[in-house]
Formats: sequence, structure tokens, C-alpha cells
Amino acid sequence: MAYFAKLGTGNIIETVISINNSVITDSNGIEQEQLGVDFINNLYNTRDVWKQTSYNGSFRKNYAGIGFQYDQTRDAFIPPKPHNSWILNEDTCLWNAPFAMPATELEENQYYSWNESIINWEIKTR
Repeated sequence: MAYFAKLGTGNIIETVISINNSVITDSNGIEQEQLGVDFINNLYNTRDVWKQTSYNGSFRKNYAGIGFQYDQTRDAFIPPKPHNSWILNEDTCLWNAPFAMPATELEENQYYSWNESIINWEIKTR
């Protein structure tokens, strides 16, 4: 299957659909993104902007999800920023906390959760 993300205002992903790989394969057996875009717009009688996305993240960094943003400069799908203090990892185009989660062993009913008000990890109990 080939997956395509529909870009809305601000390049925010509105929906992701799948189509058969045969639709995007040209007469030479080479996959062409534009064939998929044309097929989808003809199918829905639209002129929307679609970008192909990779379920395994083999291109455009991440599989597109609703609410993600397509960054044209990076040619990447970037998830919504989870917290204001988090920093974009330019290699993965994923958000990282400013501090790594502690490696301390926790009790069975405990876990770490990010606390934006103190800009650090804290231990929570289930």
C-alpha cells in the first residue's frame, strides 16, 4: 500500500489515506508520487495538496499523522510539539525533552512523566 497525507492550512495534516501501489507505479515499474496525487484528486474531484508518507519512516522522516505538520524545508512530517520546552531533533524530526528521562529504577507502580511547570521529569504512581 502507498500512503498519502492531505495538507491543510499551515501544512497541517488533515487526513491520511492508502491506495494500491499499482496506482503510483509507472510503465517502467518505478513508483511516482505525482501519479498518486493525480489519482486521489481525480477520485475526489479536488485539487488538494497531498504528500506521500512512509509507514516505516523510510522517507520524510516520520509517518504522517493527523495534526502533524509537513515541513517543506526539511521535507519531513513533524508531530505536534508536546511541550513548549521540548526541542526538535533535526535528525529525526521528533521532539525531545530538554533533559533525558532518568535511568533510575522505579517501583512497579511508578513511571516518569514530563512536568512542564518545573521543566523536568517527575515520578508518578499508577
